[in-house]
Amino acid sequence: MQRRVFLAGAAVTLLPFAAEATPEALADAIREVTGGASLRAGKVTLDIPPIVENGNTVPMSVSVESPMTADDHVKAIHVFNEKNPQPHVFNAWLSPASGKAVVGTRIKLADTQKIVAIAETSRGEFWSASAEVIITIAACIEDVT
Repeated sequence: MQRRVFLAGAAVTLLPFAAEATPEALADAIREVTGGASLRAGKVTLDIPPIVENGNTVPMSVSVESPMTADDHVKAIHVFNEKNPQPHVFNAWLSPASGKAVVGTRIKLADTQKIVAIAETSRGEFWSASAEVIITIAACIEDVT
């Protein structure tokens, strides 16, 4: 049977899924990475624009104060968000050979929300920083009727 014939004759029901994560899902995702260890403020700098017109491509970088030696270095940088469909955005794995604990990328944000960056160290510590990002709607796409 051809695919188009099959689809035309089938009753398809699309079930809605959660369009966004929740603060609870964010907390669960963080707990999964940290194993429930406490987060300490400091050492992490999260650089992301506070207001973004287009959430499709939001520039961000995370840097962590660390000597990046064999005994004391950042093992990973984890980024989370509060309202996208998946709360865990990405992991970046580092080693002393990385030289600096810095990661830059672009992410997609579905709505105004909180972003959390967590640095995991070779000493088993978790350092964090967070930022609120406001996503605006461009005036040219507003309904003016």
